[in-house]
Amino acid sequence: MHRFDEEEFRQLAAGRLHRAPPERARFSDDDLNPEARIIPPGVVPKPAAVLVPLVADGGALRLLLTQRTAHLSSHGGQVAFPGGRIDEGDEGPVAAALREAEEETGIASRFIEPLGFLDTYLTGTSYRVVPVVAVLPGFDLRPHAGEVADIFEVPLAFLMNPDHHLRHSRVWQGRERFYYAMPYGERYIWGATAGMIRNLYTLLYAPR
Repeated sequence: MHRFDEEEFRQLAAGRLHRAPPERARFSDDDLNPEARIIPPGVVPKPAAVLVPLVADGGALRLLLTQRTAHLSSHGGQVAFPGGRIDEGDEGPVAAALREAEEETGIASRFIEPLGFLDTYLTGTSYRVVPVVAVLPGFDLRPHAGEVADIFEVPLAFLMNPDHHLRHSRVWQGRERFYYAMPYGERYIWGATAGMIRNLYTLLYAPR
């Protein structure tokens, strides 16, 4: 049985997270839709990075997520990790993830300890996302009112239970599309965010 505390997580992360961002994207929005791909062939994906932040305050770990404001043109109202495009001025995905996290949530980089990387994830909107896993031993929140409607936490134990990794679907461009969903109370975690959480489970907690 897993404890889902910081000590156990650090032990698993040290042996199973990637030390550098993987070059090849092993996971994508197409994983559950092998016969109906939405990522156009030949499209060069845009580089992006997200922070996968675990709140570590001495008890069971919790994953910190944001609820995007409804008026945003891209993924408005959806649950997401802090993150965004890797700019030319960023020194790499870690720098981009830390910058975006501070812009969106107000969490300063001094409160963030990166531990490693999940597999690179390719989204249906043609982003090549590097997820940076980190622990937050302490932090102050100042959400960006124009981008973030809310910031909330979900117990890691809930998200690492495969019984909560549901397969939902909706019709998109006339075809049924399947995706991972992890409803938690009134929060609907789905799509790329749920896919990356599934990857965290696969790397660290899935039976071997």
